[in-house]
Amino acid sequence: MTTDKKQPTNASESTTGIVQISIAILAIIGILAHLALRFLVDYQGEFHGLRIVDLPLIAVLILGGIPLVVDLLRHVLRLEFGSDLLAGISIVTSAILGEYLAGSMVVLMLSGGEALEAYAVRRATSALAALAKRLPSVAHKMIGTRMSDVPLADVNVGALLVILPHETSPVDGVVMEGHSTMDESFLTGEPYHVSKAPGTSIISGSINGEGALTIRAEQRAEDSRYAKIMRVMRESEQSRPQLRRLGDQLGAFYTPLAVTIAVLAWIVSADPTRFLAVLVVATPCPLLIAIPVAILGSISLAARRGIIIKDPSVLERLSTCRTAIFDKTGTLTYGRPKIAEIRSMNEMSDDVLIRLAAGLERYSKHPLAEPLLLEALSRKLPPAEASEVSERPGQGLVGHVDGYDLQITSRAKWLVNHPEDEPNLPENTAGLQCVVGVNGKLGALILFRDEPRSDGQSFIQHLKPHHRWNRILLVSGDRESEVRYLADLVGITEIHAGVSPEGKVEITRRENAKAPTVFMGDGINDAPALAAATVGVAFGQNSDITSEAAGAVVMDGSLRKVDELLHIGTRLRRVALQSAVGGMVFSIGGMILASMGLLSPVGGAFLQEIIDLVAVFNALRTAFTPKRLTDY
Repeated sequence: MTTDKKQPTNASESTTGIVQISIAILAIIGILAHLALRFLVDYQGEFHGLRIVDLPLIAVLILGGIPLVVDLLRHVLRLEFGSDLLAGISIVTSAILGEYLAGSMVVLMLSGGEALEAYAVRRATSALAALAKRLPSVAHKMIGTRMSDVPLADVNVGALLVILPHETSPVDGVVMEGHSTMDESFLTGEPYHVSKAPGTSIISGSINGEGALTIRAEQRAEDSRYAKIMRVMRESEQSRPQLRRLGDQLGAFYTPLAVTIAVLAWIVSADPTRFLAVLVVATPCPLLIAIPVAILGSISLAARRGIIIKDPSVLERLSTCRTAIFDKTGTLTYGRPKIAEIRSMNEMSDDVLIRLAAGLERYSKHPLAEPLLLEALSRKLPPAEASEVSERPGQGLVGHVDGYDLQITSRAKWLVNHPEDEPNLPENTAGLQCVVGVNGKLGALILFRDEPRSDGQSFIQHLKPHHRWNRILLVSGDRESEVRYLADLVGITEIHAGVSPEGKVEITRRENAKAPTVFMGDGINDAPALAAATVGVAFGQNSDITSEAAGAVVMDGSLRKVDELLHIGTRLRRVALQSAVGGMVFSIGGMILASMGLLSPVGGAFLQEIIDLVAVFNALRTAFTPKRLTDY
């Protein structure tokens, strides 16, 4: 293998692991057989001029060494010079000089290191693999009145599917029959159960509750929300971030240095075994594996913490960023508005309106659904029973509730169909609003206020001293008075209010020209700025467009998870450089000893194996959760 090739995946990863494990086992058996013949039996016989005790080692070099050397030669022919080229030179040199034990140990080192990499990659990506296992391979399709299991790939848009209790939804869809709840925690990182009734949407990957549901497929499985998340995961594994290139650059420096020391040792001492000893101790193939292992380990840790790393390079870039730009709504506020005022437009009492609205909104994931349900709960009002629920573009949420035809929509959408009601509505004010229509007539106007995050101030204030961010900006399309109010609460002094999506991009690019920049937002209008920033961090999964533009997605949209992401990135860089640079320093020390004749080829192989194993296992630390991932 070479440090320049991409991470093996799926079948190729498994095949590589099996081959390398087989070669490693062969090398272990050959070395043990040699040691047994040499020290336990003390056998001194020969076979065609070769000592019998060396035959197991020669078999290792032929059966295991030749495939490894041939693979390295392929990379050389493609002008790909990795540090493991030293291992190939060591194997060939040991065979020429008759140092079969040293050569066999290099074979063990190479194959064992790659086998260890295959294991480490599987271990580090176990959280990502768990996502793939969740989705069923078949769907229960309704064909007439009969239910038949069909492969997931054969499910087309418009197909009627049955999701039985406790099963996982195979596609995105809309409920046609049945009532149940769905667990969508794979999106949020926390238990999140949403009531489902006819007309409500279903997200692929969510887990059904107690009731059976019949849904109409709105997307093919390959185009569903879950499939998009899995594509993000695969892209994360295959991407090659800047830190990985740093490892290649270190190897490019290290390889000629090692060869130079080896050649000088040979020239000065006139002893070719010193040349071999230096190269053996210099063999760093498993050492530089530590960098991609550290990257994959960090991706795995982030996934387990509810953070999807779309572009692994963000983990390295985060520690270099010095400017933070925050969107307002959904980032420094909860994005979960509370009811500020209810303005009734008919004879219904507030309690009746809230009870009816809650009965309809419990089937919706709209941001205004939760405050209405919480308001009903605080008033001890059981939500009314709803039926025929639907949420069509341009109409908002409609349904039949307790004998009333109810519609909950935005002020603007209501006035499109009822322009005669504009004089009856109060003056348009800042903040969120919704209109409740009852039997086609104006029923009420409900005003909402977004709530600042409780930890917003402590999070903002710790960024400069703990993460070395020099400037923090608040950028929003809201009115300046609202933006200034929030900025004063959390401690941000530089604000930009009334900014369009294009304006956000312009500000981001201007700041990028001064210093690497992080942009954090959650709306579709944030997507261009997320893509323009050095690192774009999306909050939640409210928009596929936003998630596609960002390099990292914080699933539950909490500031604490953002802080965890910052620490994961800093820890990745620290651990990866510890493994690479630290291991190389020790290897150079071993090379100096070998060049002075103080370390034999076999001794050098033992020493390098220890260094490499320590480096790789040190890199594996990134896959495990430390005692603390936040510091505010």
